[in-house]
Amino acid sequence: MDIITHFIVPYIILFFVGSKHKLEGALGGISLDFDTFIVFVGILFPQLFVFSHRGITHSFIFGFITAVIFLYIITRRPVQKLIGKIIRRNLNLKFTKKTVLLAYFGALTHLLLDFLTTGGIPLLFPFSLTRFSAEIYSYIDPVTTLAALIVLATIYFRIDVRYKKAAMIIFMVMLISFGGIRICEKNNAINSLNPDLNENFTQISAYPTSDMFVWKVVLNDPEKQKYKLYEYDGLTGTKNFQGNYKSLTIKNGSYESAISATKKANQLIEVQEFRWNAFYTCINAQYENSQWKLTYYDFIGSYSSRSNLTVYID
Repeated sequence: MDIITHFIVPYIILFFVGSKHKLEGALGGISLDFDTFIVFVGILFPQLFVFSHRGITHSFIFGFITAVIFLYIITRRPVQKLIGKIIRRNLNLKFTKKTVLLAYFGALTHLLLDFLTTGGIPLLFPFSLTRFSAEIYSYIDPVTTLAALIVLATIYFRIDVRYKKAAMIIFMVMLISFGGIRICEKNNAINSLNPDLNENFTQISAYPTSDMFVWKVVLNDPEKQKYKLYEYDGLTGTKNFQGNYKSLTIKNGSYESAISATKKANQLIEVQEFRWNAFYTCINAQYENSQWKLTYYDFIGSYSSRSNLTVYID
């Protein structure tokens, strides 16, 4: 989800429950996306690749730590004065036990929205690096972002509170409705491939795009680790075949040698990072010049990482 929506959602909820500290909650909602300021850690120390966008801060434990640190910094008087000058508003942000909890509430809404978004987030880090996702929304929904921007403008400008309330209600109804439509379309996409299930291809998964009616659907043969990719269009009810994929394709060399090479490659930090970001990890293994050329790729693709990675194993 975009950073504006992450600000707006906790603000609206706290507005309608009558909280006096809506801004603290909303700022907690955007605090997790300031992970862009710590990505240098992952660059300097590649083994710490969890220091990336939608990485370490997007977990229950470090989400709390991030929200507390962010709220503490932003409530310092010099920082408040600077922000106040920029936005031309007098801020009266507080750092108390209550506002810390509200900031964490904002962080939790952020985690929920990003859980609903494709790609997933490591909610249980540091206990697990596993990404969790409901695969409902795409990374960015232009319509939602535009609507959130309009609501932000109504909050900022001094207009009748009735219009502010109306804008906020309409936005939340739209956000929830879009989610409902996407869930229905995802189910339709999965159901469209049910007739293609057989004794080999036994699993179906669907992934959103920026168009709520267009989905990427994958048929999976878990035993032979083969995949079929389709694109489903909900408006026309059609599915278009995109390609066949295998988890491992070997060219030259023996199967045993290729497996040994991939096991070695999987220990490399850059490969671990690629696999962590990928929906599906496929490998083209080619033996040439007395070494294995292993090209890792993800046929779904991620906005946040490279689409392929090539390593060489002797």
